Amino acid sequence: MGFNLLGVAFASDQSGSRSILCKQHSRTLYENFTSTREDVACRGPPEDLLIRWPWISHRPKPVLTFSGETQCNKDGLLQGQKIDSPLSEIGIQQSEAAGQYLRDVKFTNVFVSDMKRAKQTAEIIARNNRTCPDIELVADPSLKERSFGIAEGGRVIEMKNMAKAAGQPLPEFTPPEGETMEQVKVRIKGFLKTMFHRIANEHQDKIQDGETSLADETDRAQAGLPDDGVLNVPVHALVVGHGAYMSIAMKYFFEDLKCPMPRGLDPSQRYSICPNTGMCRFLITLKCNNVDPALSDLKCVFINRRDHIKA
Repeated sequence: MGFNLLGVAFASDQSGSRSILCKQHSRTLYENFTSTREDVACRGPPEDLLIRWPWISHRPKPVLTFSGETQCNKDGLLQGQKIDSPLSEIGIQQSEAAGQYLRDVKFTNVFVSDMKRAKQTAEIIARNNRTCPDIELVADPSLKERSFGIAEGGRVIEMKNMAKAAGQPLPEFTPPEGETMEQVKVRIKGFLKTMFHRIANEHQDKIQDGETSLADETDRAQAGLPDDGVLNVPVHALVVGHGAYMSIAMKYFFEDLKCPMPRGLDPSQRYSICPNTGMCRFLITLKCNNVDPALSDLKCVFINRRDHIKA
């Protein structure tokens, strides 16, 4: 079973294993989400579940996909977790534009951070959707923004100065009482596991037995359309989160999980700052057995798309 993750993207089992097909098999990914190869070997051949997942980050704002702008963003203040700001007027306009851009994309699941700015963004996008305006929004605290400890509420430039004084790049710097990148990765892994389980349980009817062959849309140039990469994929999840959190998720996808880059994309763009309501899309393949769905493969369709706010 496969699904589309916008911003990023299963199968269940009775006697064999099932997978969310995101297309080529990756041993690295497989071993990251299963116990041992020996244990997997006795489960039999996989069944496939293909899911496309768009991941919208919220900027304080985020990555895979961002939420809209807040007044704190505009004022150059660091929000993190302690400052739970609503969207500014511009943030609302950005979210409306994102909703219009995605209005014909049929989402099967929506996951969102439990912080105000992300929830507002998700609500606006869902309200604009013509295929699923009443879809349930699943709020998950594991999607919260990265905590910046004592730096929260201060100016972003102040944290930049703190990082410089510590001799560390800003993304890798952890202020006192803040979350390290590794701690955020633990939350990302926890969210993925929860999402995989929920999608596998809710979409068992879309699981396919045996090998699944789909045209690899990540290997061709994208047309810049809202439905790039979503053809023939039965499950499409939207994830709305935050900037720093999403940046770490991108690092986790591309470095830890060895996700290949989309054709024609400059590798240096992988970790560039995603704009508010910027979008990334990934294709994920999961192997599902009678214990846990396990990530088998991951491919990126596009990152940091902002066509809806170019004007």
